[in-house]
Amino acid sequence: MPDITTRDTVILGSGCSGLTAAIYAARSNLKPLVLEGHEPGGQLSITTLVENFPGWPEGIQGPELIENMKQQATRFGAELRMSHLSSVDLSRSPFVLQVGKEIIHTRTLIIASGASARWLNLPSEQALIGHGVSSCATCDGFFASGKEIAVIGGGDSAMEEAMFLTRFATKVTLINRTERFRASKIMLERAMAHPKIQFLSNTTVEEVLGVEEKDVKGLRLKSRVTGDEFILPVSFMFLGIGHIPNASAFKGVLDLDEDGYIRTTNNVFTTLNGNIVPGVYACGDIQDRRYRQAITAAGSGCMAALEVEKYLEEHGH
Repeated sequence: MPDITTRDTVILGSGCSGLTAAIYAARSNLKPLVLEGHEPGGQLSITTLVENFPGWPEGIQGPELIENMKQQATRFGAELRMSHLSSVDLSRSPFVLQVGKEIIHTRTLIIASGASARWLNLPSEQALIGHGVSSCATCDGFFASGKEIAVIGGGDSAMEEAMFLTRFATKVTLINRTERFRASKIMLERAMAHPKIQFLSNTTVEEVLGVEEKDVKGLRLKSRVTGDEFILPVSFMFLGIGHIPNASAFKGVLDLDEDGYIRTTNNVFTTLNGNIVPGVYACGDIQDRRYRQAITAAGSGCMAALEVEKYLEEHGH
């Protein structure tokens, strides 16, 4: 084997958590390597106006915020690379990462690979992401103020989104593809009792209208009972069908919960069989299924980088 340089730290992911970790690690002179992953920039890269990130009173476009973070990280010495993790060996130190055909050794690892929203994968839906189609009610709910909107899904996530959005929308139509709702009884009853929420079951979304205008004008729906199609006039569509954590490389390597999110203790410490894995940290949406905000992701990225610095110092690096 050729001599391979051992990195002080490698960061997986280039969303808010990964880039914040990169900024802190780089300012500590750790020269972090950031592997940008399958979705460079994370979910903010497909977000339009971000109005709740501190320091931007007029708001900022999601891609611009990510680009600013990248420039800040590289200014301090971080290296960003357009590649993703193939496999990992955490059983020895330094850790061994397979990145394409390359082997990378690193003393510490920050996992910030995020979670990808589930979409309907309609061409019209994909064309309107950030223009009236959203997977985050707490991020974009304000933009639905005074409008009639739709929420897609039948689980607790959809009920929570619908209830939250009643603060802004004049009417929320909750669309579920089957007769049965997967939501817990209490969440379903709460949503059904709300005067602003109406339900459409056994219904699928066939098309999101407004692609040419770059603005949602309605949904073309189809009844799974009669086969009839009809138009629902709404100005916003929110997806409430969950997220997929990007943690497949860590199955059997770290503790994951029932949905595949990395389990952490003390904020960012990873575990295996309930025991902390030294030198490996997880931050952002890969371990946070509750808040999912840019600012909380950034905060946990900061925590992870500070823990890396402390760990390396304690181990004489």
